[in-house]
Amino acid sequence: MQRETYQRNIFQRFLGICYTKKPVDEGCWTYKNGKVIVDLSRAPELGRPDGAVRLEGKGIPDRLLVIYGEDGEYYAFQNRCTHGKRRLDPVPGANNVQCCSIGKSTFEYDGKVISGSAKKKLTVYSVTVDEGKLVIAL
Repeated sequence: MQRETYQRNIFQRFLGICYTKKPVDEGCWTYKNGKVIVDLSRAPELGRPDGAVRLEGKGIPDRLLVIYGEDGEYYAFQNRCTHGKRRLDPVPGANNVQCCSIGKSTFEYDGKVISGSAKKKLTVYSVTVDEGKLVIAL
């Protein structure tokens, strides 16, 4: 079983398939006037440490990765590795994010490169919580 899991991961990395999904309730977020608003009551994926969602479409200028960190803070990143432009995933228990490709470029939550092929920082967006809603300023 261990070997099958490893092969699947290599296959997914080769194709750049990320683990982080879009929210089950696509209506949990909106984009308007340069801000993404996420209703946390409708986004259970962000209710646990290392929980994450991909936000794409609806007119936002960039794909986003939104994470609820183990430190109890929310983080939002442009969901594009600075090396190969592939999507990112959180690394459970590590407080960082990693490219879903073979290169596995890894970044701290402040966007700084830790390892891998990437040389540039990630774009990190400001996140505030206001009355049960995340406000992400793009």
